[in-house]
Amino acid sequence: MQQQATGYAWQFFRAGGVEQVAIRTGQDIANIASLDQKLWVALACPTRGIEFDPATLDLIDKDHDGRIRAPELIEACQWAVAQVRHPDVLTSGSDVLQLSNLDTEGASGAALHAEALRILRLLGREGASTVTLADVRERLTMLNALAFNGDGLLNPVKLPENDARKALVQRIMDLYGSAVGVDGEPGMGRAQLDAFFADVRAIHAWHAQAGQHHCVLASQAQAVAAAQALTAIQAKVEDFFARCQLAAFDARALAPLSPSVEGYALLGAQQLSLASQAIADLPLAPISADCVLPLAEGVNPAWADALHALRTHAVAPVLGGDVQVLTASQWAALKTQLAPCQAWLAAFPASPLGAMDAAEAQALLDSGEEAALQALIAHDTEEKSHGEQATALEKLIRLQRDLLRLLNNFVSFADFYNRGEAAAFQAGTLFLDGRSCDLTVDVADPGAHAMLAGLAKVYLAYCECRRGTDKRHIVAAFTAGDVDYLMVGRNGVFYDRTGQDWDATITKIIENPTSIGQAFFSPYKKFLRVVEEQVAKRAAAKQETVTSGMDSTAGKLVDMAKPATAAAPQAAARKTDVGTVAAIGVALGSISAVMVGIFGKFIELGPWIPVALLGIILAISGPSMLIAWLKLRQRSLGPILDASGWAINGRMNINLRLGGMLSQTAKRPASATLRMGDPYADGHKGRWATGGALAVVLLLALCWRMQWLDAVLPTDWQHGAPAAIAQGSVANAADATSAGDTVRDH
Repeated sequence: MQQQATGYAWQFFRAGGVEQVAIRTGQDIANIASLDQKLWVALACPTRGIEFDPATLDLIDKDHDGRIRAPELIEACQWAVAQVRHPDVLTSGSDVLQLSNLDTEGASGAALHAEALRILRLLGREGASTVTLADVRERLTMLNALAFNGDGLLNPVKLPENDARKALVQRIMDLYGSAVGVDGEPGMGRAQLDAFFADVRAIHAWHAQAGQHHCVLASQAQAVAAAQALTAIQAKVEDFFARCQLAAFDARALAPLSPSVEGYALLGAQQLSLASQAIADLPLAPISADCVLPLAEGVNPAWADALHALRTHAVAPVLGGDVQVLTASQWAALKTQLAPCQAWLAAFPASPLGAMDAAEAQALLDSGEEAALQALIAHDTEEKSHGEQATALEKLIRLQRDLLRLLNNFVSFADFYNRGEAAAFQAGTLFLDGRSCDLTVDVADPGAHAMLAGLAKVYLAYCECRRGTDKRHIVAAFTAGDVDYLMVGRNGVFYDRTGQDWDATITKIIENPTSIGQAFFSPYKKFLRVVEEQVAKRAAAKQETVTSGMDSTAGKLVDMAKPATAAAPQAAARKTDVGTVAAIGVALGSISAVMVGIFGKFIELGPWIPVALLGIILAISGPSMLIAWLKLRQRSLGPILDASGWAINGRMNINLRLGGMLSQTAKRPASATLRMGDPYADGHKGRWATGGALAVVLLLALCWRMQWLDAVLPTDWQHGAPAAIAQGSVANAADATSAGDTVRDH
């Protein structure tokens, strides 16, 4: 393995306003551990939900938690570098391994080289200089299909022909569990086999102690039957004698310790059977001070069978004779003599085998199956080293093919910022609303994802994609173009990385500005939408009023056609209120005066009119553009990926130029031509003529106000002409007065 260079000269590149490390050579891979992790773009990523071979990710994921972390990636790089002669081999991107590239001077490299030669020999390609990923996968598939595949497990289906042995292995798996082998099938391991025969030996030893329990009954079968009969009813008999002895101590206790009449009345109200718990809870027999338990007659019917078994298997063989009743002293003697039998029964080994008899236990131990199965497991284990080396060889070939790409989607995002190749987290391309969105990410839970992804300051559309019975969720970032027609329910087509098309439907939207231009027109569009909505509401209300009035009028006409039984007084006709009309006229006159005043003041601005227009536009669009500018500067890829399970370490900005490349609107090809004639175009001639005439009038008024037309207009029409004429008249009058005064003086 090559030593890490503490002062390794890394190269960085800048893309989208973000500085990232460039990983291109084998030396870069060899020294990845020396790169400060604060400079890594990501520190963890999921093994699923990204466009990357999951088998490669699973081989890197050592703890099998479904995530790749920085230490695991560093360890994979170091391990791969240690297996080859030169680390540049790991940048080839090929799944064909040259055997000459393996470092046979190291123990692990030599073992991989030997396993590669063995695989080629088994595949009939002995002498070949290369081994491919397909070769290794074929060998592993063949190995997994064999009965002895190196996993140390015995699969009863794959065992050689021996039905009894297969049945035994299956029985052990059913009772003691199984493990999943490399072929994905359950099998029996050494642990299950050892546990099974350990329990068999314990049961065999318990049966061997039958003659050592010192029970008064010579026969083992009699001892077992007596002990079982005693144990089954012992607690109930103890209860009976305790009640009797207490009644003998004090006669007043006899009634409370016996079932009451009220209790029997409650039982009588129920539907009873001998299996009822209420009957079983009653004493074995009537309580009396003489403390004698009848065994045949006058006993609780729920316990009659148990008392009969006690009398037959325990009382009669131990106490002898035809015993009909049992005294307290006899009961104590019976317990003492059968106590060793009970202790022996209680010592029966508890195991999944249950009540195995002595003959079956002895047959299993004498069959030799334990040794045979141990030998088969040992033989299977011998193949384990070959399976491990084949798996390691597969890992090396996969890392040779995928490691550089993984680093460029983990340590840096070179693939994302190099638009020639999609990044691993990009799920595909969404076509919707006349544009394509390349920044799409698979989402497991859209609701949970949106809580964090909203911090990205990006316009996001969550879509449900369906293809037949398959369904998936994605989030698409709209980073350019307008968003006027993006709404929940709109349909599009999503193409995944393999080219398959999915029906996509927007289910949720997180709104954010997409460009400064879109923010400029946003207030005007919102204003027009509000106006349209208000007009639509008022029109609907007016229509409802008119319809209601027409219904009322029609009803009155119908009523007038009916014969009147009594003349109803007609309502006086409503007269127009003159005051209301006058008030409306005054209001309209005031509004007109204000509008004329505003327009006059605006015209008086003269050369400052363009500045005023610009100020009005900035006052309306300026706040929206400022907010959009601030949000566009904060657009980031990080929260989108963090919400998908990544641990993004760097600030992955999405500037305007990158955003314009991620979302591209429809454009005609440069070589295409457009035929302007539209046979279905709406006619707007009158509208355009009116608008044009109004524009001409406004332009002429502006030119007249600015005195640009004085050179071509008559004196009376020129701006300021009336004032000049008035001033001239005043001057002439003054001159005439002065002349008259002069004449009088003379």
